[in-house]
Amino acid sequence: MRTVRELMVDGEIQMDFALNKELHESKFPFSKLAGRKVNTLVFPNLESANITYKLLKELNKADSIGPIMVGLRKSVHIMQLGASVEEIVNMTAVAVIDAQEREKRRNIKKGN
Repeated sequence: MRTVRELMVDGEIQMDFALNKELHESKFPFSKLAGRKVNTLVFPNLESANITYKLLKELNKADSIGPIMVGLRKSVHIMQLGASVEEIVNMTAVAVIDAQEREKRRNIKKGN
């Protein structure tokens, strides 16, 4: 049996509103993400993503998976210099799932 989770996505939102639940709820109570913890951030380019990713990781001592570049023919799973074993295992798991999903889509297109 396989469980499929719904991905909750909201439109463009500034970083402070995305990361501060109280601020988000007070200004955007109509948002699908109001009152929820945001766990994925999307950036316009690799430079801004990398700066923010490393800053959040250091300030919060947070677990991280990424960065992952999308929008190309295939996703690019990037390992950071000095990545821990846990980060390598997490990124490997994401890459494997990404490859499995890509294969499923390919099979559906072929009619298999």
